[in-house]
Amino acid sequence: MPDVEIQLTEQAMAVLEQVRQEQGLTTLQQAAEWLAKSGIRRTVERMTGKRRAFKLVVPPGKSL
Repeated sequence: MPDVEIQLTEQAMAVLEQVRQEQGLTTLQQAAEWLAKSGIRRTVERMTGKRRAFKLVVPPGKSL
């Protein structure tokens, strides 16, 4: 999947830095990914009533 670059405000950068520190992550990119995944997990849990694990989907015939 290609990387996506976005421009963030100073306020958004400060939030990412706070999340990075609280979660013990090394980069702001990891903090952004953590926020996205946790938001998706909460949404799925509300929709289905169950927690779901994220699993990598690899098309048939391809390997990592």
